[in-house]
Amino acid sequence: MCRNIRPLHNFDPPASEAEAREAALQYVRKISGYNKPSQANAAAFERAVDAVAEATQRLLDDLVATGPAKDREVEAEKRRARSAARYAA
Repeated sequence: MCRNIRPLHNFDPPASEAEAREAALQYVRKISGYNKPSQANAAAFERAVDAVAEATQRLLDDLVATGPAKDREVEAEKRRARSAARYAA
């Protein structure tokens, strides 16, 4: 999985539409191979981002969590620690 796409489920506060769109953008960039599409492909690229963002938001709205919600700051610190360990070598 792309390192830039982070889990969005079961956080307090819940993931925003902007976070879902950012994840969708990263996903579409990854599968299309474009960081920024050409003008000829821009409309298709944006439609794909919109569709994936909508599906992502729908999924997040429908998922049920049984455990306690995760804290964003704690999870961010864990990511930073993993990154520091990965790049320390």
